[in-house]
Amino acid sequence: MSSTAVVASDSDKDLWMGGNEPLKASYGKLMMWFFLLSDAFSFSGLLIAYGMIRFSHPAFQGSPDEFVFSQEYWPIPEKVFEAVPFLHGVSLPLVFVGIMTFVLILSSVTMVLAVEAGQRMDRKGVEKWMLWTILGGLAFLGCQAWEWTHFIVGTEQGGRILDGTFIHGASLSQNQYGPPNFAALFFFITGFHGFHVFSGVCLNFLIFYQATVGKLEKVGHYEMVEKVGLYWHFVDLVWVFVFTFFYLV
Repeated sequence: MSSTAVVASDSDKDLWMGGNEPLKASYGKLMMWFFLLSDAFSFSGLLIAYGMIRFSHPAFQGSPDEFVFSQEYWPIPEKVFEAVPFLHGVSLPLVFVGIMTFVLILSSVTMVLAVEAGQRMDRKGVEKWMLWTILGGLAFLGCQAWEWTHFIVGTEQGGRILDGTFIHGASLSQNQYGPPNFAALFFFITGFHGFHVFSGVCLNFLIFYQATVGKLEKVGHYEMVEKVGLYWHFVDLVWVFVFTFFYLV
């Protein structure tokens, strides 16, 4: 073998040819990042569409104390999302959705602890923190189910639609809270995010099961926990933007 061939062979070791990992990320992690990037474009398109539709409708002109539901203007979020379970008739603007947000962010913390336990090859720690993450995701989904139910059923006073009649609740065709687009965007954006949370819970349960039966320990690493952790953190981050755009703006 010539010296030139030897030099070329040695230089190849610095390239990613199936051996070295770019940015110290495995193939699986890179593919997860690519998926999350494409998913981020989907959520960005939905939120941009929400912003354009939101500001194409007139806002309520007047004091929030004088606000009433009407399809003539975009509703004030604090007046729509002010109910809390078991506190009928008590106005607590955005308190319940704030609790939902706290639960989801807390589940992201437990996921971090699960990843850290996996890096230490702590099987019991992975099982414990993955279980708490799953419970946090289920709690969020339960809260979202209640919020959807309350949104669909509506309030006792109802809202006036354009023909002057009063309706209760919201659907894709009618909406007591404001223009029909408000309800359609609520169902689509929060539903799309809820589907991601449900998918994340299923993935977390699968990895939790693999950890409990010792499959990940036999493999010799807990990288799968890190992969689903990336997805779960992404879902939590997206909710921060959904919360900001839909509930605060």
